[in-house]
Amino acid sequence: MGLSNFRNPINDRYFEDYHDGSVFEFGPITLSEEDVIRFAKEFDPQAMHIDAEAAAVGPFKGLIASGWHTVSLMMRLFVDNYLTAVASLASPGVDEVRWHKPVRPGDDIFLRVTILETRLSRSKLDRGMVTSLLEGINQAGETVASLKAMNLVGLRRPLSEDNMRVPQ
Repeated sequence: MGLSNFRNPINDRYFEDYHDGSVFEFGPITLSEEDVIRFAKEFDPQAMHIDAEAAAVGPFKGLIASGWHTVSLMMRLFVDNYLTAVASLASPGVDEVRWHKPVRPGDDIFLRVTILETRLSRSKLDRGMVTSLLEGINQAGETVASLKAMNLVGLRRPLSEDNMRVPQ
């Protein structure tokens, strides 16, 4: 499947603008060694993330970004480009967080988002759920991280008991 584009900008995007099977790509964000170390010192201070000399003799044979850093970069691209700025209500969570390959200083990280499912809420007539597969992709086209995100998104025109549509 080819890449999709949203018809509406992020500040005019609602549940109705998300369609099952659509695929989007955003990015890149490039990681510097300083970025990798700064994040890890604050949030994941393991030697493989903060000490180049120790990392060189470790299992990855060099400094790597924390998986949490990688997912944070993916989230940044997700919020800046995909998630609606006007109708995002909340997220009940994410599933299946996976780190597939190490991310190293100098890597470019892109985000590929595939909409897996959209469905209207049966109990709250002003919203629906969008379930998406997020994949962090490096400059070589390799998947470095993935997760499934669930987002509650407001409808452009909320339903009422009188104009109830059949949920997707």
